[in-house]
Amino acid sequence: MVVESDGLLDESCLGAAPLPQDAVRVWLDTPRVDDMPDLVYLANNRKVAVNLLQQPFPFTTKDAKAIIERAEYPDDGAATFAIRMKATGRLIGLARYKSLDAGYSVHVGFWVGEPFWGNGFATEAVHALVDHAFTQSQTEELTAACRVTNAASRRVLVKSGFQYRDQSMIHSVGAGGTVPIERYSLDKSVWASLKAWGRMQ
Repeated sequence: MVVESDGLLDESCLGAAPLPQDAVRVWLDTPRVDDMPDLVYLANNRKVAVNLLQQPFPFTTKDAKAIIERAEYPDDGAATFAIRMKATGRLIGLARYKSLDAGYSVHVGFWVGEPFWGNGFATEAVHALVDHAFTQSQTEELTAACRVTNAASRRVLVKSGFQYRDQSMIHSVGAGGTVPIERYSLDKSVWASLKAWGRMQ
């Protein structure tokens, strides 16, 4: 299921769109100041940072505050969400997308804290994020990337309908240098077909 809307919002309003609909065990919500202890605890982990492009390590309270402020006042075409456990409301990670190419393409990013790995929470969150991006904007394509060594994120992307595109090199702040990545994309037409197929099951 996806968020219902009277109409598609302009791409520059992604951050002002209704929140993504709940998944089975998680929901996506706006990060808050009271999330800072959990955010710092989970993000201040080298195993998380080396798989992200812009997240520093060590990760400090100042870094957490900047993320929360950015979520509250998003850039045009961007939105940042806390991934929360439905049972407790606890923040377990972040999901984000940002408009590229004048809104024709949107880049998706996500991470889940190490204590919550291996439970399918990231897949649920990315499904909700994908539905939200395609439902609440005019974008025709989502893109994503993961490190070549990050098999878990690769599985999340494939389970979410993304298709492998190519490999390239990119600078990672957390890894402290240039790393090889795999790039993926998901066309809106493919997403619509997958959603229709899912309803027939």
